[in-house]
Amino acid sequence: SHRRVKYNLNSLSHDTAAGLIQHALDQGVNVTQVFVDTVGPPDTYQQRLQQRFPGVEITVKAKADALYPVVSAASICAKVARDQAVKSWRFLEDLDHLDVDYGSGYPNDPKTKEWLRKQVEPVFGFPQFVRFSWRTAQSILEKEAQDVVWEDSVEEQEGARSITSYFSQSPCARPRLAHRFFLERGLEPASSL
Repeated sequence: SHRRVKYNLNSLSHDTAAGLIQHALDQGVNVTQVFVDTVGPPDTYQQRLQQRFPGVEITVKAKADALYPVVSAASICAKVARDQAVKSWRFLEDLDHLDVDYGSGYPNDPKTKEWLRKQVEPVFGFPQFVRFSWRTAQSILEKEAQDVVWEDSVEEQEGARSITSYFSQSPCARPRLAHRFFLERGLEPASSL
């Protein structure tokens, strides 16, 4: 299946909020109060942040952007920054003549959906720009791309040699750093088959 390592929106939001608070503290900002719009259950999110930052008064509420003007302002700043990042995105892949008219980049935008349908590659899926975990992207992959099934283990036939036995390892072989593609997807070299 065309999946990267799952990193859901809740975890991303939680880690980003904690990272922002930590960055402010590292910069010497005297942070006394933090207001956060929730993703997921507000109580557990607030507890997690409060445990990590015991000297800061943390408030996590659903619809915080409607309750606290400071959160409304932060929400607007974040949307403007995100829209600018999407508009001026530089693709890591060398994609000749790529149509960059992908709309807002939000999965419910009809222009974005149409762009996804046009850009899907049957084996590799989408450029790295696309969040593969979107339900919208997954639906298009299921319809338009090849289905790939990875077997975690293959039962060896009795007497069959391991495939690794056909390769000799040089004693002075230098360890190679994994390419970013493999790191982001949590793929590691197989030590045994």
